Parts: sequence; C-alpha cells; structure tokens
Amino acid sequence: MVSGNAPHTTNQRMELQAVAEGLAAVPGHRRVHIHSDSAYIVNCFLEGWWDRWEKNGWRNSQKKAVANRDLWERILAETRRHDVVWHKVAGHSGDAMNERVDGLARDAIAG
Repeated sequence: MVSGNAPHTTNQRMELQAVAEGLAAVPGHRRVHIHSDSAYIVNCFLEGWWDRWEKNGWRNSQKKAVANRDLWERILAETRRHDVVWHKVAGHSGDAMNERVDGLARDAIAG
C-alpha cells in the first residue's frame, strides 16, 4: 500500500520507489494487490500509459521525457513477474482504505 498525506507527504519518486521495492520483495509469481491514492501510479497501469510511453520512446503526450523512467522500468519488470491488481483508493477523504494505507506509510516513515 502506497500513500502520503501532509505534513509527511511522499513525493511521486518516493511512491514509485516504494512500489518497486515492495514488488521486488514478493517471491515468485504471485498475485499482488497494490492499493494507492496516487493516480500517477495507478492510472499508469489502469489506463495503459506505460504502453504508450514504451511505444513513444519513453515520451509522454507532450513529447517530453517521462520522469522517473528508471523506476517505471523496474516496476514494469516486476509487474511482468507477478499478477498485479491495481486499486485506486480515495485520497485525503476519510476513506477507510486510504486511512489504513496512510497509516502504514506513516509507520514506514517513522521507521
């Protein structure tokens, strides 16, 4: 689960890093559920952004280089190793799943 909320918010790179490391830690070919309030991450897979990025030489719709390409490529490699199910949870709304995700993120930040 990946989330962030002020004042301990995570930036997009940190969220991608968390997904990459989390997927890498899962052994073998497993079904993995990723819950995140980040449209940046979830929509990439639910809406097929990464497929367009690869086909366009890692350029976005404005023809600019896709940010964080190194992490996106790591995540893509892991999603090909697992059966990943992406879940978008409501952000900053008091949604029970978002609160759970945010609590786990805060615990991770606290160490």
